Amino acid sequence: MNAWFALILAGLMELTWPLGLKYSEGLTRLWPTVATGMAIALSFFLLGQAIRQIPFGTAYAIWTGIGAAGAAFIGMTIFEERTDIVRLTCLFLIIIGCVGLKVSADAN
Repeated sequence: MNAWFALILAGLMELTWPLGLKYSEGLTRLWPTVATGMAIALSFFLLGQAIRQIPFGTAYAIWTGIGAAGAAFIGMTIFEERTDIVRLTCLFLIIIGCVGLKVSADAN
């Protein structure tokens, strides 16, 4: 599997498991809790595959960036959390940082 593809999938799983925590209602509902555990395991597995070829710091920052930006976006769109220019700007900066890390990793 391509390392960057594995990293993107790992980041999506990093986004998925907090959503699972929300729906598991504090890990009290069985199937959302099981799905959350599976997402965590898959996220770590895919990150482990990615860091075989991508520098550790770059991979970890992009992995957490995808999760953080994705969670913030889902919070604003699905859970109707506050959306304002400051939050959107910060979200944009996380995304730009991830893209910058990807581009700089490819340049080496």
